[in-house]
Amino acid sequence: MMQYRPFGKLDFQVSALGFGAMRLPVKEGQIDETEATAMLHYAIDHGVNYVDTAYPYHGGASEPFVGRALRGGYRERVKLATKLPSWMIQSAADFDKYLNEQLQRLQDQTIDFYLLHSLDRDSWPKLRDLGVRQWAKRAIADGRIRYLGFSFHDDPEAFQPIVDDYDWTFCQIQYNYMDVANQAGLKGLQYAAAKGLAVVIMEPLLGGKLVAPPQSVQAIWDRAAQRRTPVEWALQWIWSHPEVAVVLSGMSTMDQVKENVALADRAAVHSLSPEELALVDEVRARYQGITAIPCTNCKYCMPCPQNVDIPANFANYNDGIAYAKPEASRGQYGWWKVAHEVHGIMEHDIRAVRCVQCGACETKCPQKIPISQWMPVLHSVLDEGKPFVMNL
Repeated sequence: MMQYRPFGKLDFQVSALGFGAMRLPVKEGQIDETEATAMLHYAIDHGVNYVDTAYPYHGGASEPFVGRALRGGYRERVKLATKLPSWMIQSAADFDKYLNEQLQRLQDQTIDFYLLHSLDRDSWPKLRDLGVRQWAKRAIADGRIRYLGFSFHDDPEAFQPIVDDYDWTFCQIQYNYMDVANQAGLKGLQYAAAKGLAVVIMEPLLGGKLVAPPQSVQAIWDRAAQRRTPVEWALQWIWSHPEVAVVLSGMSTMDQVKENVALADRAAVHSLSPEELALVDEVRARYQGITAIPCTNCKYCMPCPQNVDIPANFANYNDGIAYAKPEASRGQYGWWKVAHEVHGIMEHDIRAVRCVQCGACETKCPQKIPISQWMPVLHSVLDEGKPFVMNL
C-alpha cells in the first residue's frame, strides 16, 4: 500500500513516490504515448498523487503529453507540478507569457505546484528584480497557480539565501546518497524543512548512475544482512529522511514504474539501521575512490579566465569512470554546450574545450593536477568519443 507524507505546512498528504515526466519512453524520436500513458495510469492507480513535468522536457512535448494523459478523471486524482523556464525570462511580461502557454499545453486552468525552474545565485536576483514575487501573488489570486516553489541547481552556499528571500511553499532539490554535500545537500534539505517548506527530491538515482554498480561497490551491498537491489538501497536511504516529502522518479519503462511503486509501499522514516547507514557511507566512499583525476572540488583554481568550470569538468569525467556510465558524462558535456548556445540557461560555455593552456590555474591547485594537460584529454573523450584514460 502506497505510503503518504505531509507536504510541508499544507493540509495535503503526498505519495512517497512522485511521477517525473522527464525520461518518458521514446519511440522513433517521440514520446511513446501509448506506453507512457499506461505507465502514468498504473502509477496513479497504485497511489501516486504527484506528477511533475516542465516546459523544456522532451523538447517541449512533455507538458502536452501530460495534459492528454491526465484526461478521463486522472487529473482530479493528482497534484500537478510544472516549472517556469527561468532562463527564458527577459521581461516581466514573460511571466504571464509562459504560464499561459503552459496552461494551454496542459489543457488546464490551474497548476497546483508551480516552480521557478533551476534557480541559482544569478537567476533568482534577476527574477526577483523583475517582480516575480508580485506576479506570483497575482497568479495565485486569479487561480492560475495554487502554490509557488523553486527547483535548485547550484552550490550549498547559494541555497539558503534563496530559501530566506521569499515565503516559498516548497522546493525541489537534487539529493541522493552521493550528493550529501553537493548542490543543496543534507544541510539544505534540513534547512528548508525546518523553515516549513515541503522538500521534493529529484535525481534519487543520480540519473541512473546508481542502478548498476561496479563489482567493487556491489560487493559492499552483498555484505548486508537484508538483501536489497541497488535501486532499493538508494530510494530507501532517501525515504529514511524525515525531512523528505516526495521522491520523484523519471521512469522510462513499465517495469521501472512497477518496481518503484512496490518499493514505495515500504517507504518509511528511519527505516535503515545504523549498520545499514554505515554500509551506505562505505559505498559512497568507494564510488568517490574510483577516480582518474584527484580533484577535491576546493575551487582554488577558479575563476578561470576563459570561464571553464574546471572542477565541474573533472567531476563529470570522474563520474563516467566511477559509475561506468561514459555516455552519461558525454551527454552532460554536450548539454553544457546546448544550455549555453541554444537555450541561454548558462551565461558561459564552461567546457574543457575553452581552455587555452594559460596555466594560471595550476599554480593555485593544492593537488598539483596538470590541469592544462587534462583539459584537451577531457574534450577528446567527452566530445569526440575517445576512450577514457586513468593517467596522462
